[in-house]
Amino acid sequence: MDSPAISVEHVSKKFRLYHEKYMTLKERVIHFGNLPFEEFQALTDISMEIGQGETVGLIGHNGSGKSTLLKCIGGILRPTSGVIKVRGQLAAMLELGAGFNPELSGRDNVYLNATLLGMPKREIDRRFDEIVQFSELEHFIDNQVKFYSSGMYMKLGFAVAVSFEPEVLLVDEVLAVGDERFQLKCLDKIKQFQSDGRTIVIVSHAPDVLRTICDRIFVLDKGVQVGGGPAGEAVRLFRERLFGTGLTGAAPGDQPSAGTIRLGRVGVEHAHSSERQYLEPGEPMTVTVPYVATEPDDVVVALSIRDQRDELVFATDTEIAGQDRVHASGEGVVRFNFRSVPLLDGSYKVALAVRSCTSSRIHAFSDGQLSFEVMNPGKETGMVSMEVSVGVSPHVSAALVD
Repeated sequence: MDSPAISVEHVSKKFRLYHEKYMTLKERVIHFGNLPFEEFQALTDISMEIGQGETVGLIGHNGSGKSTLLKCIGGILRPTSGVIKVRGQLAAMLELGAGFNPELSGRDNVYLNATLLGMPKREIDRRFDEIVQFSELEHFIDNQVKFYSSGMYMKLGFAVAVSFEPEVLLVDEVLAVGDERFQLKCLDKIKQFQSDGRTIVIVSHAPDVLRTICDRIFVLDKGVQVGGGPAGEAVRLFRERLFGTGLTGAAPGDQPSAGTIRLGRVGVEHAHSSERQYLEPGEPMTVTVPYVATEPDDVVVALSIRDQRDELVFATDTEIAGQDRVHASGEGVVRFNFRSVPLLDGSYKVALAVRSCTSSRIHAFSDGQLSFEVMNPGKETGMVSMEVSVGVSPHVSAALVD
């Protein structure tokens, strides 16, 4: 069995946070040179092994410790305790363009930055045109970097970094470089490294991007490793930690200021509710809406689904769905049965409202406390799941030949 490319054993990292700074010699003498500080535990007992040729993601909310861990693996920070072993030549893309001198031209900075990465001048000469072409800055390469936009700055930094061909590559939040087309170009380069059998560790705030390119993902929360495993399962865990949601069994209805119908505990059910919290794309789902009417009325029950950005995904009501107006009297239940939920990864909020058909009264509403989650075990990305088949023919149609 091959030795792991990266071994992290019980690694912890503490920082000192200083709240005061003594500026004068007198202040330093009075306080004997001691500055008051508090300790901040950035990482706590992290252990993982990353195999050779494996692509692994690190994910977590801001301040979870993922960038700190990556810097420890890269040797930029020294762990307070624990051991990290890296086998093979390593390159870290942690802060693109960190070694750039704004007073120098793009050309000079390519040589400066590549030299800092350990590339000899003869190799830089050989790869220079390739680096500039990848950065798409041919017309600006002899301008001073201080006149570059932030996007141009990061493009050049990424182009220099990927021109280096290490055995182990560390990548921190560089998959959002430039415009969308350039981002795809960066992803293609990462995938080329994968096909070359390089070991890659990526930190990103884009879980769907990580899911498509990583073999495994580790989830960090407040410096603690809370889980890890196959990419899709780890993304689901991350979203549960970040949003505090899953496929909730039930949620209470909000009570209106005036109305004779009250909602019970609305809920979401699916065929595998007893096994897992989340749905997979294409599975059926039922939203149950129990109610109690203290006075009878003919009503319409409306349902809407919104994504994490509060964008409307779907909305309907009992009339639109082909159900005659609901005669609410006493206790009852309305069920919205979805034969198939075509959504891909994400957490989705369900809002409900009960309105009278005979007046403008809103009897009851639930403003999105109920939520469900969809986890895609495949590699597709986007908002919805679409069935597709691909056919390839070795024969070229005569109509396509000039």
